[in-house]
Amino acid sequence: MAPFQFIDRASPFNTSGGKTLPIFAVTPAHVELGAIDPIALDWARKAGFKAESGAVLLIPSEDGHLGGALFGLGANPSEAPFLTGKLARALPAGKWHIEIAPLTANRLALGYGLGSYRFDRYKSSASGAPTLMIPADADAVDIKRQLAGVFLARDLINTPTNDMGPDALEKAFRALADHYKATVKTVVGDDLLAKNFPLIHTVGRASAEAPRLLELRWGKKGHRKITLVGKGVCFDTGGLDIKPSSSMLLMKKDMGGAANVMGLALMIMDAKLKVDLRVLVPVVENSISANAFRPGDIYRSRKGLTVQIDNTDAEGRLILADALALADEEDTDLIIDMATLTGAARVALGPDLPPFYTDDENLAHDLAEASLTVDDPLWRMPLYKGYEKDINARIADLTNAPSGGMAGSITAALFLKRFVTNAKSWAHFDIFGWAPVERPHSPLGGEAQAIRALYHLIAAGKK
Repeated sequence: MAPFQFIDRASPFNTSGGKTLPIFAVTPAHVELGAIDPIALDWARKAGFKAESGAVLLIPSEDGHLGGALFGLGANPSEAPFLTGKLARALPAGKWHIEIAPLTANRLALGYGLGSYRFDRYKSSASGAPTLMIPADADAVDIKRQLAGVFLARDLINTPTNDMGPDALEKAFRALADHYKATVKTVVGDDLLAKNFPLIHTVGRASAEAPRLLELRWGKKGHRKITLVGKGVCFDTGGLDIKPSSSMLLMKKDMGGAANVMGLALMIMDAKLKVDLRVLVPVVENSISANAFRPGDIYRSRKGLTVQIDNTDAEGRLILADALALADEEDTDLIIDMATLTGAARVALGPDLPPFYTDDENLAHDLAEASLTVDDPLWRMPLYKGYEKDINARIADLTNAPSGGMAGSITAALFLKRFVTNAKSWAHFDIFGWAPVERPHSPLGGEAQAIRALYHLIAAGKK
């Protein structure tokens, strides 16, 4: 069975049948020492090709047709492990294969696949694209699985809210579950109050589309119990504490946590990992209407803790609080939550390096190791107890928006930690979910972050 696709697209890879053109992926040393195909070397020297990182030079054949391509890796190929993604956008349409490359086969093919991503759902026409033969010694099945998970996250984030509101996100969630024969339950609208999810209802009640909690279950009871929780704010106006228009431009991506846990769930289910998987996605649109929640309101959470609303734009931690409380009611080995939660995380670490928080030292070590192994950047940040006082409120148990504006990502993580008290391990990921500039392995737009590292860690059986 092929991996789930939210948007049907052609594979970036070709099979071994038929003629393919060669790509010579080389360093400057290869050119200087003449350690490549003689025709390619002659053309490189005549064209002044220096094999700079990402440089592409098309090579003619002896009869004057396109004969192949030279691809520069720069002097230190390890510094850009997915540089081959640039080939997917630089080569002309056609079938290609790698002739030589001082890269591991999996990195080479995965990088190319990641760079092949296009979001052209709203384009009236799409141009042809090159395809690459996966090297024989690469794990083609797992590469395609990882790409499917990454592409699902990217597709969901890139889709504008008029086509990715709460109803549409639930439809995509159900389609993913159906593909892998998982079960789905939902709690929608006022049923959230009846079933004790007051914070999810509070944040989403002003929207034209009802708030809801989505739950997916897959796997076999008795295996490691892993629960993924993803923030599903389909659009965030900021509520009554409304954002300026410039800050609203990217708010279709505020469901990036949901998109990423769905991409991770795809990888887990497609690989048939021996886990008892549960996915919880609270889904809302933070809108403005007569019944919108207000600054100064106080609400009781599912866990019983009361929360004072000091800023309606700090809504993500509210819906996560109810979902995490539900996740924590079962005996769970690992709870992972992912959210596009704070601007403070971007100030601290930028858009490409997501922070994670956990009080499990072994988990932190394993996550750091997985991050390096699969080149999926992560950085541990502290759950500093000295800031616990900042999330306390004068007339409620907690505030959703500590005053002062400092250490915002840490205080948000400390807030969420109050709702996870029973799980064996828990980690919170404050992701950006967006690539603000084009890179070899991804175009500008929605991005999967941390899920390849998490997939590697879970597949290895460490959690």
